[in-house]
Amino acid sequence: MGFNFRKAFGCPVKIINDAAMQALGSYERGRMLFLGLGTGLGSAMIVDGILQPMELAHLIYKKGKTYEDYLGSRGLERSGKKKWRQHVAKVTKGLKTALEADYVVLGGGNSKKLKRLPLGARLGSNGNAFRGGMRMWDK
Repeated sequence: MGFNFRKAFGCPVKIINDAAMQALGSYERGRMLFLGLGTGLGSAMIVDGILQPMELAHLIYKKGKTYEDYLGSRGLERSGKKKWRQHVAKVTKGLKTALEADYVVLGGGNSKKLKRLPLGARLGSNGNAFRGGMRMWDK
């Protein structure tokens, strides 16, 4: 807050969170929802090329617990892989419908633990974060 990164580094600086950067690198067209399945739950939406970082993780999902409580690492450990995968599928479908996304990209380290992808979803890659970092500088 209030730190002049441009002055400190001697060049222009752009700052973005990891989920938004991976979303930006994963984006192809239309309305995309990105869900980052990792320690927590990262999220971002891109509509017609406009990036909107989101904090869906903190919304209440079930039994007074948040999406992050079920889809993050804590949820995976508490529920086990089978139940966790069911929650991922249910939440992906529900958020895709509610946010009218054309498709969902599931990224983050735990996305590799999915056996099947929910309908309308595809697997992301941490490598897409590099593409997202480059895209931040596109006009």
